[in-house]
Amino acid sequence: MDMEEKRFLSTAELAEILGISRIAIFKKIKEGKIKAIKIGRNFAIDRNDLEEILGSVLKNSDKREIDDAVKKTVREYGETLKKLGKE
Repeated sequence: MDMEEKRFLSTAELAEILGISRIAIFKKIKEGKIKAIKIGRNFAIDRNDLEEILGSVLKNSDKREIDDAVKKTVREYGETLKKLGKE
């Protein structure tokens, strides 16, 4: 079954999507930041909750902070970045 068709994600799949470790996923589940269903010794995360999970991982204030840092970097090092991009 294709990953797009599955209703639930494993902790490994979610970790790959978020670019963080499985340990970090388990920690977020334990803290209640990620809703998950316990199946035996494993957890399953409902794909329908993915948008909420993605939003909670990177809040708007964090996004603005990152955008501002990128703009500052480009402003200060733009020419150097262009030269590095040509190499």
